[in-house]
Amino acid sequence: MSSVKFEKDSNNIVHMVLDRAQGSANVMDNAFQQDFLRFIERLEADDNWTGVIVRSTKKTFFAGGDLNGLIKVTPQDAELFFNGVETMKAAMRKLETFGKPVVACINGAAMGGGWEIALTCHHRIALSKGVQIGLPEVTLGLLPGAGGVIRMTRLLGLQAAMPYLLEGKNFNPQKGKEIGLIDEIVDTSEQMVSQATEFIKANPEVQQPYDVKGYKVPGGKPSNPQVAQFLPIAPAMLKQKTRGVMPAPEAIMSVMVEGLQVGFETATRIESRYFTGLATGQISKNMIGTFWFQLNEIKAAVGRPQGIDKKPVQKVGILGAGMMGAGIAYACATRGVSVVLKDLTQEGAEKGKAYSANLLNKKVQRGRLSEAKRDATLDLIQPTTFATDLQGCDLIIEAVFEDRDIKAKATQEAEAQLSEAAVFASNTSTLPITGLAKASKRPEQFIGLHFFSPADKMPLVEIIVGKQTSDATLALAYDFVLQIAKVPIIVNDSRGFFTSRVFATFTREGIIMVGEGVHAATVENAAWLCGYPVGPLAVTDEVTLTLSAKVRQQTIADLEAEGIAYKTSAADAIIDALLEQGRQGKSSGEGFYDYPENGKKHLWQGLNAYAKDDAQIPLQDVKDRLLYIEAIETARCYEEKVLTAVRDANIGSIMGIGFPPWTGGVLQFINQTGLAAFVARANELATLYGERFTPPAYLVKMAEQSQHFAD
Repeated sequence: MSSVKFEKDSNNIVHMVLDRAQGSANVMDNAFQQDFLRFIERLEADDNWTGVIVRSTKKTFFAGGDLNGLIKVTPQDAELFFNGVETMKAAMRKLETFGKPVVACINGAAMGGGWEIALTCHHRIALSKGVQIGLPEVTLGLLPGAGGVIRMTRLLGLQAAMPYLLEGKNFNPQKGKEIGLIDEIVDTSEQMVSQATEFIKANPEVQQPYDVKGYKVPGGKPSNPQVAQFLPIAPAMLKQKTRGVMPAPEAIMSVMVEGLQVGFETATRIESRYFTGLATGQISKNMIGTFWFQLNEIKAAVGRPQGIDKKPVQKVGILGAGMMGAGIAYACATRGVSVVLKDLTQEGAEKGKAYSANLLNKKVQRGRLSEAKRDATLDLIQPTTFATDLQGCDLIIEAVFEDRDIKAKATQEAEAQLSEAAVFASNTSTLPITGLAKASKRPEQFIGLHFFSPADKMPLVEIIVGKQTSDATLALAYDFVLQIAKVPIIVNDSRGFFTSRVFATFTREGIIMVGEGVHAATVENAAWLCGYPVGPLAVTDEVTLTLSAKVRQQTIADLEAEGIAYKTSAADAIIDALLEQGRQGKSSGEGFYDYPENGKKHLWQGLNAYAKDDAQIPLQDVKDRLLYIEAIETARCYEEKVLTAVRDANIGSIMGIGFPPWTGGVLQFINQTGLAAFVARANELATLYGERFTPPAYLVKMAEQSQHFAD
């Protein structure tokens, strides 16, 4: 057996040694499943054993399911897949019903299928450090299909199990012991085996709690009056999160509720049926491809220039202590990087540092951080007004106003203090890096690092490569983004780069529809139904109408300098009209929405003046206009080599600008639609709503040749 070894010790205890021959982690691939089945058959054939210890020779206990296999399963494979799942689960059920003790020794991460194996054991021992446990399948459009939903629900109860199943929430051994899923915590692997041996000797006959006659599920079954009161509300609450476009959480809840109303074996079959439906569906393919394979490629630095040594950044200078600069400072300091936070006034710089203090104090209050660690982190941030304090910085991040002249002055002032090896990065969201680099004496060491607001929370950083940016500069920037636990994507220089350019089409299209007479509520609700986190009108308020107008004016000036005429749109006129009435966005309390001090935001009634009954269009058209306009612009970015990797487009669109996660990202949305079908629909939208929906010629060619986007 290549994945599971059968060993029997002097105490007549069988050790199930998880030791996958190929790879550094144990996974539930076909080889493992076959080995597991043979292991169980051997236990059945030889009754001369007193118990089983399940342990791993890898650094982790078990990494989970075989995603390489899962992503290939099609609807045509459904019956075969279902039967395979049922066979594996039957073997796992035998392990826990032999009547003899089975103990899991969890030496590292036990995720997905790994935790499901541990759940079949009667006793679970974990190391005190380096162990994370969880069922993250929901984040990949799946559900735990090896009994995880059924066992977690029976052990914890319906409501208590929800965060771990519906949200994929991880937990450590200490939390596991608190909620009754981990029995012992020890410091060494030797102690784990010793304690497991003692448990087996002391408990020659065992049953799972839910197999004991008279066992009551914590909190009660669905028939319990208290649970019955909650159940009608739960699906509606879940729908608020899934928008009806994320089937996995809804399937998990169905399995949880249905599974508690029947016997264990029937419950696991119900789980298998829902699991098969998700695994053979397109949405899980989208999410596995993007959030597992493509994201892991980014974290593995596949796009980074090779052959250049890594040099961790020790000290960062941040120019501008406003909301963005303060957020970047926090992201750096919490990862151990020293920060010089420079602003025009000491008061402004101190306020920027106070932003980090506030966030860290909240963690201390919640028991998630010690006071000593908080103080040490804050000591890494030096607020200042003096450019000379930037001396010794490996990297400068400029986060001042979106004004070319102000940025040029900040660049020159900082560069005068830097060593020859230091890199200068601009956090601009729209201004071309090559143009900004003209203010630099060393444009080859000038790059864009576009953080997203709030920078302390948003995971993405868009790295913009200028025409003269060197590979060494790009490598340092990429390594730095990973160093501070952010996700880097690489794009080539252009106006608006990738994220801002595509994001602008989304907000503009929503406002254009309002200008055409479509009800504002229809536009916002359509975005919500698509799975966008925020509608185009609300998100315009977030970034402010003032900034939108400033960016437009800068764009007009830049285009005029290049001899290119700017094309105005209905969106421009509406933004100008709202600004004339003092409606600047959320920060001013008035924009497309009203923001009452003691109430929820709501659409401004003045927008009703734009609505026309005869201008209403099908809801599907509203949804498609939002999705397709971003997809078409992304395709243009890919054609123009602004984007050079599909993974950067997909991850960037979801993590940076809120493209619906169920799609797997903006280019995967085109893939899953099918290029021929996408082109046909885009042409329909172009005929109905304007030439901006006309698909690029190369996209049409790809469709004709039955191609798709792939790295």
